[in-house]
Amino acid sequence: MSQITITINSREYPVACEDGQELRIMQLADVLDEKAKQLAGDSGQISESLLLAMVGLLLADELSELKKGNIAKDDDSSRRINTADMSKLDGEIAAAVQNIDNEIKKLAKQLSSL
Repeated sequence: MSQITITINSREYPVACEDGQELRIMQLADVLDEKAKQLAGDSGQISESLLLAMVGLLLADELSELKKGNIAKDDDSSRRINTADMSKLDGEIAAAVQNIDNEIKKLAKQLSSL
């Protein structure tokens, strides 16, 4: 197991992952960070828990639309993502979100004991 640090909305989180998955987890974290910054900028000051929930809902909505075939066009052309790729991506996102959720819960527990 490897330990990496991801940054989401200017906060760092240590995350454990399988050896060789570090780059992929960091790429997924970049997606979460982008969404979190977008939502935090639009909503002003919000709690981490609410921000995480909102990011999760936003990603779940996007994933749902992708599964329905409502894929947004890229700059040059539209592209299709096959079901196997979607299932893999869905699992990777779910794992990354679960890791982040676990870390947030650990931090919240530590903070509440202070």
